[in-house]
Amino acid sequence: MSVDQATVRRVAHLARIAVTDDEVAHLQGELNAILAFVDELAQVNVDGVEPMTSVTPMQLPLRADVVNDGDCAAKVLANAPLAEDGFYAVPKVVE
Repeated sequence: MSVDQATVRRVAHLARIAVTDDEVAHLQGELNAILAFVDELAQVNVDGVEPMTSVTPMQLPLRADVVNDGDCAAKVLANAPLAEDGFYAVPKVVE
């Protein structure tokens, strides 16, 4: 796939990047190089390769999924500018 100058201008517009006419040719080459690399990656045989989230094998720590209230309401409300009856008090926003 080859990117033309109109496509470069369109991508720049969508990305809200100001591009001068002098920069369009350079960016066209850059985008074409990126797309050529992506095309090379698409040709790699990945049959039998497990998907991974990191280059190093790791196991996320697990904890029991227990519902609790944290038992720290007083500490949380201590940071509130205004509290009433154990809840944050906020200004009325709807008439």
